[in-house]
Amino acid sequence: MTRSELIDKVNEVLIEEFEVDGSLITPDAPLLATLDLDSLDLVDMVVLVEQNFGFTVKAPDFANIKTFNDFYNLIQERTTLQVVA
Repeated sequence: MTRSELIDKVNEVLIEEFEVDGSLITPDAPLLATLDLDSLDLVDMVVLVEQNFGFTVKAPDFANIKTFNDFYNLIQERTTLQVVA
């Protein structure tokens, strides 16, 4: 999957699940504020990642995620590791 395809898939999943306007999702936009996520929504986010990308996200994984680009990077790194492993 190319970076562009990954971003499209992530955005599609987030727009559908969190009912956010897709135009608000930009690489530098703040992830939590844009999606208006609370702690329960983060649990939903973990499930979404596992269902759509095949790996589990843990709380420490979100420590450094501030923007959508950070989130894309995490997913890309983890999915690349799965292919290599």
